[in-house]
Amino acid sequence: MNIAISNTSEKPIYQQLFEQISAQILKGELESGYCLPPIRQAATELRVSVITVKKAWEELERCDLIYTITGKGCFVAELSSDEMLQKRNEMILRQMVIDTSYYKSFGLTLEEVFELLKEVY
Repeated sequence: MNIAISNTSEKPIYQQLFEQISAQILKGELESGYCLPPIRQAATELRVSVITVKKAWEELERCDLIYTITGKGCFVAELSSDEMLQKRNEMILRQMVIDTSYYKSFGLTLEEVFELLKEVY
């Protein structure tokens, strides 16, 4: 598990954790059954609050990307290729709705958004 936290990002740290771990799960980098580090250990290693890590783990579980076995830890859920693709697309669409609203607030047309996207992609 490879995590890079940015203290200067506008995104909350728990969101950064959630996004990075969920991406690693959905890309197959963290395989089903992989045991995530305990919350306290992850918080210490990442130098963040236990509450922050707990919130990220809860969000991962809410999205059915991980599951918890009491007394044993949190594990990556078993997902088929279709389920991984569906979850990935749902997450991307959720973000695109937010981003699209932002672009519309500037009065950008779809064509202008595409041109800007081409530049950065």
